[in-house]
Amino acid sequence: MPGDFSRETLEDLPATAVSLKSVGRPRPVSDQISSGPSMLFPNTDRDEFAVELGRFLNETDGVAESKKLFDLLSAFASKFGCTWIAYGPLTLGQKVLNPVPSDSQEILNYPDDWQERCLEMGYERIAPVIKESRVGAGAVRWSEVYSDASTTEYERRVFDEATAFGLRSGITVPLRGPKGSYAIMSFAQHCERDFQNRTITYLQLAATHFHVRVAKLTNSSITEKTPVLSLKEKECILWVARGKSSWDIGSIMNISENTVNFHIKNVMRKLDTSSRTVAAIKAISLGFIEF
Repeated sequence: MPGDFSRETLEDLPATAVSLKSVGRPRPVSDQISSGPSMLFPNTDRDEFAVELGRFLNETDGVAESKKLFDLLSAFASKFGCTWIAYGPLTLGQKVLNPVPSDSQEILNYPDDWQERCLEMGYERIAPVIKESRVGAGAVRWSEVYSDASTTEYERRVFDEATAFGLRSGITVPLRGPKGSYAIMSFAQHCERDFQNRTITYLQLAATHFHVRVAKLTNSSITEKTPVLSLKEKECILWVARGKSSWDIGSIMNISENTVNFHIKNVMRKLDTSSRTVAAIKAISLGFIEF
């Protein structure tokens, strides 16, 4: 699951693993104004924000694994009521993603069911907040995108459906990089309470720190060999991206279901994922297949 829409045609919107792909339908603006802080900290102890950020920075010091950094960021975000987060690379000026360069990667903890729904419906290609994050300098509130007059009813459906999967409100933070590239980090809550400015500030700082650390880690291993997928593996994972079951794929390719699962497991291993859905998303992002 979470995506975003915009003033461009659906075909012009970039594909991404909704980081990148998921948003929830916000409450009306009048309700947002009266909402209390979305954080779990008491109003009277503002210093807790800085304390938690400092703890996060200390905990990430010396960490040399992207997954561990992501886990620490998830724990930090949870203190602000954010159950779901997603990080992924994009390329400025592209209508669709080019193969992701070796210094980029995607990582997210969105519900598996929502990720599968996004693949099934093609929502990862029409995420509304991506367009808004391209033109803005700061975090994008999903509630503002939803309420924007240029957002179509079809685009709002992504937000509405995400709500049913537990992503009811959120923000997306644009993270600029070198050579015209950038990434986005999305934070989502399971409640409809909108994000307060102070919360957004601290989440942006944490996201930026994570982005810089991951970039350094990946650059240090840039010489590592890019995974190679066989033709059968590419075909199997392509049909996974198109929503087919192993039995369906076996019938299409005239091979057994066990053989299909064997190829899919190989793809998951090579792309370092624990889910066939995430493997399909990553295969698309890396340019192994065209969805």
